[in-house]
Amino acid sequence: MIANLLQLAAEEEQNPLVPPGPELLVGTIAFAIVFFFFWKKLLPNINKVLEERRAAIEGGIEEAEAMKTEAQSVLEQYKAQLAEARHEAARLRQEAQEQGAALIAEMRAEGQRQREEIVAAGHAQIAADRKAAASSLRQDVGRLATTLAGKLVGESLEDHARQSRVIDRFLDELEEKAEAAR
Repeated sequence: MIANLLQLAAEEEQNPLVPPGPELLVGTIAFAIVFFFFWKKLLPNINKVLEERRAAIEGGIEEAEAMKTEAQSVLEQYKAQLAEARHEAARLRQEAQEQGAALIAEMRAEGQRQREEIVAAGHAQIAADRKAAASSLRQDVGRLATTLAGKLVGESLEDHARQSRVIDRFLDELEEKAEAAR
């Protein structure tokens, strides 16, 4: 039969696109064996690897989503803490300003009080100095007036009681004239 086929093949003109029958049969059988081998052995392994890769990718995506959610949560917490810190800093700054203003007011009040004490002490000192000067002046004027009056009258006014009355009356008259002139 092969001889007949060979003779037929030699007689017919060969078409380059159509292979001879025995080659076609052997090729089909070889293809079926390779296809069966791929289908039974390689295809399940390839599917298994693809499934593992798909699961790993999905797991990675899920993990990335979880990490993204966690990062977003941490960011929100950070923003909240930052806002709280800014609020606390503003509150502390306000408290410091209020304390500073209170301290300044307290120091001003203390300064005012000390100034008033110094002014009052100065007025008291001036009044005391005025009284001392007036007393000293009365004595000096009294001595001079007594000496002058004694020279004018021609008698001695050495009596202390009389001298005091005359001096007091004279100075009182001077003070009344000074007040009336104002």
